Amino acid sequence: MKPQRLCAAFVALLTGFAAHASEAPVKPVLQRPALLVSQPTHAVLIDIARAGERLVAVGEQGVIVLSDDYGKHWRQASVPVSVSLTAVSFPSAHQGWAVGHAGSILHTVDGGENWTLQLDGKVAAQRVLDAVLGDALASERQLKVAQRFVADGADKPFLSVHFSNDRQGTAVGAFGLIVHTDDGGQTWQSWVDRLDNPAGNHLYAVVSQGERIYVTGEQGVLFASLDKGAHFKRLTTPYEGSFFAMNLAGNGDLLLVGLRGNAWRTQDQGLHWQSLHNPMQASLMAARATNTGRVMLADQAGRLLLSSRDDSQLRVQGQSTSSPVAALAQAADGHWVVVGARGVKRLDVQGDKQ
Repeated sequence: MKPQRLCAAFVALLTGFAAHASEAPVKPVLQRPALLVSQPTHAVLIDIARAGERLVAVGEQGVIVLSDDYGKHWRQASVPVSVSLTAVSFPSAHQGWAVGHAGSILHTVDGGENWTLQLDGKVAAQRVLDAVLGDALASERQLKVAQRFVADGADKPFLSVHFSNDRQGTAVGAFGLIVHTDDGGQTWQSWVDRLDNPAGNHLYAVVSQGERIYVTGEQGVLFASLDKGAHFKRLTTPYEGSFFAMNLAGNGDLLLVGLRGNAWRTQDQGLHWQSLHNPMQASLMAARATNTGRVMLADQAGRLLLSSRDDSQLRVQGQSTSSPVAALAQAADGHWVVVGARGVKRLDVQGDKQ
């Protein structure tokens, strides 16, 4: 098996990409509350985010855990579904969204204490078909893809979500799935027809800032919108392997990271790219801006790497765990907290002074 396929298989495993026996049939999973765990710190967790000073992590079988002491202690939240949750976003301390399998999108208004289901895969698939049917320029292939989405039902996972504020957010996922809301999730609109993605490549990450929205994923695909998603342009990237994470800096610089330790930065919206020297070849799985604006990354080998002050290279900050890191976040006290297949861990690594 080629290295790209091996890493893709790893990502699939980490995010619960393949359906679990405990998640069949789909309908009961969307109706059954999350699995109660006796040791929240040992649950399989896939993403983590800050909600004010609180940390919120999401993972397998609907588990969502919260920490109010910078990652030292954790407790489980109330979640109405038991699907695997793959990503979480908090634009403010109270409003948050989590996405996952079966096309599920969950919403909280109390900082993650309680969650409600806003969207599921069947509804999302119908939105995709409605968008294509309403587009006079849609191709026959787009129509067939949308019809297949509906026929398949709620089987496609969302893999990333980003809200720029309490109303505007975008979720992306497998086979080119992408939806957007302008009203805090009361309604969701399909954007599948807006991306030049005829192969239906999986979309692994989405970020936004002001008018700009970037979406990246499988086989080096990168889409950019400069008008809040009204139109997307497919950009050429210098690497044909998958990108798993992005960081969009306040000055507009975009960092893409992915297979085989690849890290690329553009300062002019994709016209030119600079490779960040990485001493390690393990695939980069997560990227998060530090409190001072640099970027901390985590790789498949469980290492943390920090971007240099001139953004020309990555420097190893130490081994965080003996297993792959799925995501990371910097707690309000400066310490880094990572999540993965072995749960959550608060690290001794603090800040970005090096």
